[in-house]
Amino acid sequence: MDAPDTSHDLAAELTQVLLEDHDVPAVLTSIAELAAQQLSGDRTILCGIILKRAKRNTVVATSSAEAQQMDEHQAGFDEGPCLEAQKTESVISVPDVRYEQRWPDYMTEVRGHGLRSILAVPLTVGTTSTAAMNFYAREIDAFSETEIAIAKRYTEVASQMVAIALRIAQYADDAEDRRVAMESRTTIDLAVGIIMAQNRCSQDEAVEILKTASNHRNIKLRELAEQITTAMGQMAPATSFEP
Repeated sequence: MDAPDTSHDLAAELTQVLLEDHDVPAVLTSIAELAAQQLSGDRTILCGIILKRAKRNTVVATSSAEAQQMDEHQAGFDEGPCLEAQKTESVISVPDVRYEQRWPDYMTEVRGHGLRSILAVPLTVGTTSTAAMNFYAREIDAFSETEIAIAKRYTEVASQMVAIALRIAQYADDAEDRRVAMESRTTIDLAVGIIMAQNRCSQDEAVEILKTASNHRNIKLRELAEQITTAMGQMAPATSFEP
């Protein structure tokens, strides 16, 4: 029996999630929760998303605390079906974890939690990152061919939303980096101005004085600049910095 084609509804639902919530972690969590709902029916399915970027595996979203714990174990052991799905870009199915010989350390944790089946499906999120969804069930052979097809269809649609969410997060990180850099530059410029006034020197000479003092005191340039500007703001005695 073929899986029903619900891709249009899924796309609409996931797009609505992205439009309604601008908090990226919340968006990713909603995607994981919707994925779990897609396969749950009259049983409980757990879902998690693991992202690999810059050679580091990170659990970016889960449908529950237990799914979070299982995916963190997998990332910690650096082995498991989700990581294998990322690496091979293929669906990995474990119908009965009691007899699974791959990833022995991770399988021990899975068995200890009473989970019996795992399905891992890769996500397409960009050229610099890889990701996959993990589905866990307490039943043996929980994922039939029909349910695997449903999971694949969901991840095909969800991949676009996850990629957009990650791009938004990257833009936010870049914007924060630029903000910090601007604040740092402003603080250093203020400190240079103070040194110029105290020492009656040029801007270039003041910069060299600041750099030399930073090296001698073994502290970062911005930290020393903050100390200088804070001291002036508190009307502390002026200090002349010599190279």
